Amino acid sequence: MGRAFEYRKAAKLKRWGHMAKTFTRLGKQIAIAVKAGGPEPENNPTLRSLIANCKRENMPKDNIDRAIKNAMGKDQSDYKSMTYEGYGPHGVAIFVDTLTDNPTRTVADVRSVFNKFSGTLGTMGSLAFLFDHKCVFTFKKKDGLDMDEFILDMIDYDVDEEYDVDDEEGTITIYGDPKSYSAIQKRLEEQGFEDVGGDFTYIPNDLKDVAPEHRETIDKMVERLEEFDDVQNVYTNMKPEEE
Repeated sequence: MGRAFEYRKAAKLKRWGHMAKTFTRLGKQIAIAVKAGGPEPENNPTLRSLIANCKRENMPKDNIDRAIKNAMGKDQSDYKSMTYEGYGPHGVAIFVDTLTDNPTRTVADVRSVFNKFSGTLGTMGSLAFLFDHKCVFTFKKKDGLDMDEFILDMIDYDVDEEYDVDDEEGTITIYGDPKSYSAIQKRLEEQGFEDVGGDFTYIPNDLKDVAPEHRETIDKMVERLEEFDDVQNVYTNMKPEEE
C-alpha cells in the first residue's frame, strides 16, 4: 500500500466543518494572499491557486469576489498563521492549524478544548517528529499524460514520488516540500495543467490504532476545535476507520 494512499486516508481527518466553515477558511486565506501579492489573479500565483480551490469547493463567484474586495479594505485585520499541538484522549496527537487576528483569544479557545477532553497542549514543534509538513496540489489530468515521465520531471522540483489519481474526478494530487510551493506551482502552470489548486497539509507518519469506543471521543474533540472561526484545519495521527 503506497504512501499516497495513506495520505489520502489521513486527509479525511482534516475536514470536519460544513460548507460555510470551508468558505470562511478560504476567505481568510484569500485575505492573506491579496495583502501579500495584490488582488489580480494573473499577477498573484497564490491567489490563482486559492481561486482554483474555491471552485473545487463550489464557493460562489460572488463570495470569491467579495473576499478579494474585503481584503483590500483599510480596516481589514491582518491574520497570522499560528499552530498549536498536543495530545488528546488516549494518546492521540493533535495538530491545530489556525489563522487569527488575536492569538491570545485563539490559544485560550484551543486550550479550553484540550482541557475539556483531558488533553495536554504542548509547545510549538513538540509534535514535529510525528507529522510531515507538505504542500499539496490537485489539478485536472491531461489526456495522454505519461505519469512516469511527469513524476520524473516533478521530482526535480522536490515533489514526492507517490501521488493520487482520482479517476472519477479526473484529477491528480501530488505532494512536495513546502519550501518549493512556488516552484511546483509555476512548473505545473508551464505544463498547461488546468485549475491548479494548492494548499499545505500535515501528514501523520505514524498512524495510531484507536479502539472503536475511544474514536467517538476524539472525533468530538476535533469537531469542537473546528467550531472556532480561527481554526483552519485539525490533523490527528488517529488511524482512519477501515472502509
